[in-house]
Amino acid sequence: MVRLVYLLLSLLAVIGFASRCLATTYTVGDSSGWDISTDVDSWAQGKHFVVGDVLLFQYSSTHSVAEVNRESYQGCNTTNVLQPSSNGNTTFALTKPGDRYFVCGNRLHCYAGMKLHVVVDGKAAEAPAAGAPEPEAGGDSTTTTPTTATITNTPSSKNKNPSSLIPNSVMSVPIGFESFVFVGITCLVCWII
Repeated sequence: MVRLVYLLLSLLAVIGFASRCLATTYTVGDSSGWDISTDVDSWAQGKHFVVGDVLLFQYSSTHSVAEVNRESYQGCNTTNVLQPSSNGNTTFALTKPGDRYFVCGNRLHCYAGMKLHVVVDGKAAEAPAAGAPEPEAGGDSTTTTPTTATITNTPSSKNKNPSSLIPNSVMSVPIGFESFVFVGITCLVCWII
């Protein structure tokens, strides 16, 4: 009975791990990071964000990042924020489908274009793309879905080259059928022993 429980728990862990591996972590602005000189609108073009993906903002001490609602995004309102962060290395998990809005806490930087709008698709990725995610056809993004963010704040000593910390903007771990077979056989052998 204990072996059966162990086998079931192992399989649940593998399935949970595999579903998380389909997510992509995007470094906003690639090697330029979250900076006034970065064209984040161009950076976001052609990217397909899905539930489970993560946005990583890396920035210097002169910047910050905050998730805001649509109205605050459009007016660069930096006082009515949903989730603020200023530690230089912030992640926002895209946990729900809908529109997500981010601005720099310095209102003048926001007016200069240091703000990001992403549309999160509710469908999780079926398989990670090789290199970068596939672009999605444009759609109506005028509706706002209230969302919550999971923020991980990790102190950073951000320099002007965040690529030294993360090699590129897309990180994914491909898990194929062979991996499931290997883990399944391993669990079965452990159960027999």
